[in-house]
Amino acid sequence: MHPARSFTLLLGLIATLNLVKAAVPARRLLDHAPAPVDNPLKGLVPYQADVRSRFPHSMEFNYLPYSALVKGYNDFDWTPLEKLLNDIANRGHQAVFRIFLEYPNRKEVIPTFLLRDGLKVHTYTNSNTQPLPPSLVETPDYEDPNLRKSLRNFIAVLGRKYDGDPRIGFITAGLLGTWGEWHTYPRNDLFASREVQREVMDAYEAAFRTTPVLLRYPAGEGNRRQEPNADRPFGYHDDSFAWATLDTGRKADSWFYMSVLKASGPAALAKWKTQPIGGEIRPEAWGRVFDPIPGDDRIQDFQTCVEATHASWLMDSGLFRKEQSRDRLANATNAVRRMGYEFHARAITLSPVTGQQVEVKLEIENRGVAPFYYDWKSEYALFDGTRPIRTFAGTGKLRGILPGEPPAVWIDRLNLEGVRAGTWRLALRIPNPLPNGKPLRFANATQDPTLDWIWLGEISLP
Repeated sequence: MHPARSFTLLLGLIATLNLVKAAVPARRLLDHAPAPVDNPLKGLVPYQADVRSRFPHSMEFNYLPYSALVKGYNDFDWTPLEKLLNDIANRGHQAVFRIFLEYPNRKEVIPTFLLRDGLKVHTYTNSNTQPLPPSLVETPDYEDPNLRKSLRNFIAVLGRKYDGDPRIGFITAGLLGTWGEWHTYPRNDLFASREVQREVMDAYEAAFRTTPVLLRYPAGEGNRRQEPNADRPFGYHDDSFAWATLDTGRKADSWFYMSVLKASGPAALAKWKTQPIGGEIRPEAWGRVFDPIPGDDRIQDFQTCVEATHASWLMDSGLFRKEQSRDRLANATNAVRRMGYEFHARAITLSPVTGQQVEVKLEIENRGVAPFYYDWKSEYALFDGTRPIRTFAGTGKLRGILPGEPPAVWIDRLNLEGVRAGTWRLALRIPNPLPNGKPLRFANATQDPTLDWIWLGEISLP
């Protein structure tokens, strides 16, 4: 064969190989970097107030008395709850709230129409108010048929009006017991019967399908005081976190959260996989739980508690009440970042553009301790610099991506018809349905620090 012809064939073969190589989808690893400590629906939660300068957070908590909202069996005034939700949402935060029927040292919590209709009230000094002094508390007769009817009606209307409201992150069930914590200790004889508890849970289960509702205590079939809830679609909140959380093995500590959770059976132990776990750091441990030496042997190791419970959010009022030391804040930042989810986009595979379409395969892993509990939608975009020129609805969902499991793989085909020739940056985001809410950010080095988007790569159109 003539040398010139051989050279021409060789060039053709090289060109063909290059075309084949270009047609192979390119997989690229994406570097990890810590996600923000104030990612939405996780982390530390203060009482309702503008304390953004104290510690980063995405939610705020508050109580409301039953009497503030319930004026009759079918008569409700939602103004106080609207005011609460709007105030919190105006700061770009989502709310956690609870409605209570009894609270130490609080009066006029029970609606007057129920008292008028014969509801009995037990008034006594509650000694279970540590670290505050004993206080008078008014406990209603939870077996009263009128009160039970009122509770069922209230929950049904609350769900119709607020289930799925983007201003709300989580609801703690409340309504029963001191502080709405589903106990009247030390007067256990005054607490609601299992039948009443079942009615309240049935009402919540029917009324809320989107917004998670959390119960104070896990309960299995063998629990004598609490109606079983392990198989119900409710989360839990441990309100003595890092104080009475870990199982110590001591009989006197059998009421500690992990002890009760284990006693409630496998469904309760696996609850965190589908329902959120929250709570409150015990007041005696506020702030101190983040110190290398907390100064009280009863304070349990925070990180161990988070990993055991799979907690997504916790109240710690002490950390927000005043300025904290630089070391305590640094320790808290590192510890709180481990709560809840942490999503890392581990790798992306982009197919060559064919027929005005490109296939995007994104691998998402969860490096946190808990999943994400909402179906927020994913969205892709092509950018010209910092300006999106085309957005695409994604099909990927964060919900159900569990820590310690293989990455979820999102596959989407983006229609590029009408996009002009050029090289465009591809990005992804998960919009918060609260319009000014905290953006959900990925644990990636290419997560833009000012925009909601994570940069994934480039797409070239000839």
